[in-house]
Amino acid sequence: MGDRLTSNGHSEQLIKKNLDFIKILPAWAQELSYKYGSKTTNLYLLYGNIRDLLPHKMNEGQFIFVRIQDYISDVLFGMRDIIVFYDRSSGVSFCTPEMAKDYQRTMKTRFPEAVDADLVSTDPETSFPYLEKYFLMNISQKKRIVFIMDYAETIVPAGDLIRLSDEDRYCLVTLNRWSHDPIFTGGDVSVILLTEHLADLSSRLIGSPAAVKVEIPIPDETVRTKFLGSLERAGKLLVERGLNPARIASVTSGLNLMNLNRMVMESYEEDAPLSMEYIVQKKKSIIENEAAGLLEFVDTVRDLSLVSGHDFVKKRFKWASRAIHHGRLDVLPMGYLIAGPVGTGKSFIVSAFAGEIGIPMVKFRNFRSKWQGDTEANLEKVLNILKAMAPVAVMIDEADAFLGSRDQEGDAGTSNRVFAQIASFMGNTEYRGKIIWFLITCRPDLIPIDLKRQGRAEEHLALFYPESDAERESLFNTLVRKLDLSIRQFSVSDLFKKFRHEFSGADLEAVLIRAKLRAAMDDRTFVTKEDMEEVMGDFVPPSYPHEIELQNLVAVLECTSKEMIPKRFQNLERTKLVRDIQELKSLLGERG
Repeated sequence: MGDRLTSNGHSEQLIKKNLDFIKILPAWAQELSYKYGSKTTNLYLLYGNIRDLLPHKMNEGQFIFVRIQDYISDVLFGMRDIIVFYDRSSGVSFCTPEMAKDYQRTMKTRFPEAVDADLVSTDPETSFPYLEKYFLMNISQKKRIVFIMDYAETIVPAGDLIRLSDEDRYCLVTLNRWSHDPIFTGGDVSVILLTEHLADLSSRLIGSPAAVKVEIPIPDETVRTKFLGSLERAGKLLVERGLNPARIASVTSGLNLMNLNRMVMESYEEDAPLSMEYIVQKKKSIIENEAAGLLEFVDTVRDLSLVSGHDFVKKRFKWASRAIHHGRLDVLPMGYLIAGPVGTGKSFIVSAFAGEIGIPMVKFRNFRSKWQGDTEANLEKVLNILKAMAPVAVMIDEADAFLGSRDQEGDAGTSNRVFAQIASFMGNTEYRGKIIWFLITCRPDLIPIDLKRQGRAEEHLALFYPESDAERESLFNTLVRKLDLSIRQFSVSDLFKKFRHEFSGADLEAVLIRAKLRAAMDDRTFVTKEDMEEVMGDFVPPSYPHEIELQNLVAVLECTSKEMIPKRFQNLERTKLVRDIQELKSLLGERG
């Protein structure tokens, strides 16, 4: 008995087969397939990890890995009648020799004057008109067509319309016309543009309601395991005892398959089995290289045991650490605002927290560029890497200056778009507990409310200078351990009674380094009481009392818990606190 037909003529068995096929595809490919099946558009912008390999399932249950162009043409659109490729280097080409021959034969028959080289020209103004005619002829014959354009940023680049070349304008108009032309939209024609960064494409094309944007992510742990397993079966994966594809995949988040393949092949060629230490170091090197200097790994070998004082902040961090280790990501804040005057160890305590929970930490470097579109593209790349690296901690030092605000002017709106992009990403609850943000600043009052509100940097913590002699002694002993100093026993409390400076952590560390230098100049490996007395007596802390007081007050104002506020500020009324801040700003020549 034949299959029962639905109202639009498709057999139920065929529909079920197609749905079953879609379910085994990766999420991005499922999205593309559903959009294609809806028949509401024919223009697709694929971006992200498009220079990588993708798993192609074989009948015997194993996987081979292919380029994205082959994956699209073979896996997603393998049943199409005509599959055409184009890029500015290779010009027009076809999926099979038979398709190429049909194109040449058809066009030479209909247009005898056509030059063979023009039909496949790298110049879109020459080749696209012929392709359009070929498409129209085949649409009338109900043929299914896929046109894949790689390096789309060279065809419809970002930039103001007035600055585009005539050729770029032609391409932009042609693609927009194809996406709206009833003949194209009514026929089975799919136009697919490939680019690494969506920001590199014309905003007119990106913003078109006819364009479907699909991001191809860096492969997850499951895909990495399958890929490494295929290399192991091929006898290429050399590892030290205790390592296997699953274990390697678990520590290589953020790497794509091309990166993994290169790392494994280098090991194989050198006949040097991969070790865990080598893999972790290689991962850092590869990601920093892929990020083109936009991200930098932060040392997280220390933990909170090396942090002196700041008991409330350490308690909150330890709670968060316990929640992570128990898998309770739902109770973690999206991010932290870490405030306090200079020298209180804000960056150090954050890196110690990352070491406590055992996840990598990265720091943003300058991703801004003077070239239009580059800044947005750089940020897009960084955010994609963060998504792939999760779980990861992200430190933004001097956040008040680095992040800017929604109201900045003078750069054609770039800063506004960047700010909105960061704020939107920070507020995505999908990454709660997976991407933990740390905005570090001594001036939290300069950070826009958008980033400090709940759902972004929602936990506000502040660090202050030690107030009591006991706190200073504890800080002294912690720094001795951190700096690995050898100290001859003496009364530390006597030192602090004799020298009543308001030492910050940075000040005290500088004093200890000077004492160590003095001992070294005496050919000693240990520091004595005399060394300490000499350097502490000579030490003059940097003098900027108004700035420090302002940083203290704005940190107090930002605190979300009274427990972490120093006693001398705890009874300060909020109205007086705000008034004192305004007076200090006025004294320092600041507005607001």
